[in-house]
Amino acid sequence: MENLIKTLCEAWGPSGYEHHVRKLIEAEVAPYVDEIRVDGIGNLICRVGSGGTRVLFAAHMDEIGAMVTFIEPSSGMARIADIGGLIKGILPGTRVRFEDGDFGVVWANEARKPDRTIDDFYIDTLGKQVSIGTPVSFWRDVLFQNGYATAKAMDDRIGCVVMIEAIKRLNKQTENEVYFVFTVQEEVGLRGAGAAAFGVDPQVAVALDVTDTGDLPRNSRMAVKLGAGAAIKVHDPGLVVPKAVIDWMTNRAEADGIPYQLELLAGGTTDASRFQSSRSGVPSGCISIPCRFVHTTSETVSVADVEACVALVAGLAGPAVALGE
Repeated sequence: MENLIKTLCEAWGPSGYEHHVRKLIEAEVAPYVDEIRVDGIGNLICRVGSGGTRVLFAAHMDEIGAMVTFIEPSSGMARIADIGGLIKGILPGTRVRFEDGDFGVVWANEARKPDRTIDDFYIDTLGKQVSIGTPVSFWRDVLFQNGYATAKAMDDRIGCVVMIEAIKRLNKQTENEVYFVFTVQEEVGLRGAGAAAFGVDPQVAVALDVTDTGDLPRNSRMAVKLGAGAAIKVHDPGLVVPKAVIDWMTNRAEADGIPYQLELLAGGTTDASRFQSSRSGVPSGCISIPCRFVHTTSETVSVADVEACVALVAGLAGPAVALGE
């Protein structure tokens, strides 16, 4: 699994430009699914099984990035706009990567001032000629140490890893009609999720995404921590998970001996918030991978938590699904 984490997290793919990531994922899952297609917005939709309950699992392929908006005539420096939720305080000195593999460095005059806006920043393209509308991702290679993995784009390539590994573990054996959807443009408004849910028309839906933790000094008071297992969402600002969905997940985890924790997130949401309001409504939940330093180039997860999430997804997807009240 480490090789897959490295391959996906180091891949280039800001929101709206997920095609390289989609190609890598398609090659991984093609032998293990019954049908594979790409919809009009760019979601990769993989079906396993037919008949039974239509279950949708989803993780998003995109990562936060930036786009060139203006070239300074005197210096050639490239001004930028956000693609997704950039944390401005970490931008000075951050390396960016262009689609062709070339690099640049983000800077701002008086970069240490705390109240910077995106208009203050620019990319030193190191002699590379770029044009307005050029997208970039941020760059760091993947590191593994003492059971932890650190990388850019864990949000949400690690969710994609969980789904790929679960697909392989199922090996086409399920009593349901399961759709594994790798969505686009989550970081800019959950756009792929809406199209995917409308197209699949699931009877129950589950997002796979990272979540914040409360295990750092002076961090928010949150029960989730690295190394304590899969985080089963109860609530976030965009989603109140139905009790029947929570019970379905926790009962499966307990039956299979999978370590889990409950997640109540004070800020942010996932594709599940879009799934729940699709068509006439879909019971929706989320399995979260605990992650420190979200929306930085050093997002960090516990490999043991990732394994727990894989086991939970595979355990949910295989047996016949019948939600209680």
